[in-house]
Amino acid sequence: MVKFLKDVNREMRKVSWPKGNELTRYTVIVLVTVIFFGVFFTVTDLVLSQILELF
Repeated sequence: MVKFLKDVNREMRKVSWPKGNELTRYTVIVLVTVIFFGVFFTVTDLVLSQILELF
């Protein structure tokens, strides 16, 4: 177990962590994408529900 944790620690030091401005930009991109798809699927669901109610 100790060897495993040491290996994990050594590998985590090799990770290229994003800088603050990159992290902010990526977070904004993710949030905008999630909101876009949420609105898209909500509108699609409403339109399809209305179409199916006609039949």
